[in-house]
Amino acid sequence: MDNQLKRPNAMDAYWMPFTANRQFKQSPRMVASAEGMYYTTTDGRKVMDGTAGLWCVNAGHAAPRITEAVQKQVTELDYAPAFQMGHPKAFELAARLAELAPGDLNHVFFTNSGSESVETALKIALAYHKAKGEQGRTRLIGREKGYHGVNFGGISVGGIVNNRRHFGSLLTGVDHLRHTHDPARNGFTKGQPEHGAELAEDLVRLIELHGAETIAAVIVEPMAGSAGVILPPKGYLQRLREITREHGILLIFDEVITAYGRLGRAFGADYYGVEPDMITTAKGLTNGVIPMGAVMISSAIHDAFMTGPEHMIELFHGYTYSGNPVACAAALAALDTYREEELFERAAALEDYWSDALFSLQGMPHVKDIRCSGLVGAVELEPVAGVPTKRAFDTYLRAWDKGAHLRTTGDIIAMSPPLIIEKTEIDELIGILAESLVA
Repeated sequence: MDNQLKRPNAMDAYWMPFTANRQFKQSPRMVASAEGMYYTTTDGRKVMDGTAGLWCVNAGHAAPRITEAVQKQVTELDYAPAFQMGHPKAFELAARLAELAPGDLNHVFFTNSGSESVETALKIALAYHKAKGEQGRTRLIGREKGYHGVNFGGISVGGIVNNRRHFGSLLTGVDHLRHTHDPARNGFTKGQPEHGAELAEDLVRLIELHGAETIAAVIVEPMAGSAGVILPPKGYLQRLREITREHGILLIFDEVITAYGRLGRAFGADYYGVEPDMITTAKGLTNGVIPMGAVMISSAIHDAFMTGPEHMIELFHGYTYSGNPVACAAALAALDTYREEELFERAAALEDYWSDALFSLQGMPHVKDIRCSGLVGAVELEPVAGVPTKRAFDTYLRAWDKGAHLRTTGDIIAMSPPLIIEKTEIDELIGILAESLVA
């Protein structure tokens, strides 16, 4: 079919998520197909995917093994209920993920997205303490600038103001740690910054304020992606683990972005050497092909529910599409692709080249800070006076016209290319950004 025929002739019906709808519909950026590192637009242009879709297409677009697995599964078993029955691929995938996960995170609960994975982990945390007879532990602790999806639990523990301000009082019994973004001390740092480990002590302040016996869980992103690639200071995550363990508080890592190779390891927990009690994932689990999420859960938490009469449901929670057969097939094929193409190792091997390329932008007009780790990076820009976000958005639009898709958050340009990227493509991507900064 001619790509021109794929262009919609009416756009009003679709209310687009996280989009400036009026601007977009006046000047649409439409894609018709994708393969490897590139999108093809409806007018036939090639545009490099500098963000792996939305942090999810780690193996590149149209990965053959994943495509074939999905096509086969649709004809074999398209759907099976997850309540009181199952299918083999769900159990196979759970076993594969438990083997991949760090420490004793030996159990997996399937969801359909990162937002649902967060809601699931928060509910499990609350129910776990109740199962242990600690009914008073109902408080949840998030962090400023944190992003944990868009459902009510996620925006309550999240700390991005625009995601919260329009939706009422949100959940009660939630508090927030101070964020770790400190460009004055940590500006232009490759990898983890030197300063800020002491910010973990803010948890001690909250414990003293509320009482440890009231706190169920702390949830943080090991690397805050949606806030603009904010990396944890050296020692920060380790100290959070020490404090939570000392006070019987669960530690949840939101790894919807960092899991499945983004930092050169299977999980950010591996990269930073800290084992939480639960890990929330999605995105790269299926390479973005089919919506799916998964929560990795410690044996101690899981086993606390496995009491009482065996015919009784242990956890009253789940989704219509939990462990969907087609999603499971995509995820299994994605894990095979990551392993056989050694994509996690590839990301680790490219980390230095990637960071050097990004830091070549230091000193360019309006560049305020650069941060990077693994195959993810951010270029923070000085805002236009009185018009926040405009500089980054204008840069994004120029980059699109020049052949690269980037992502903006505030006045920050974020990049997280597919792990299949070549060094020449890194040069191309950063070159387009450089041209877009001075245009």
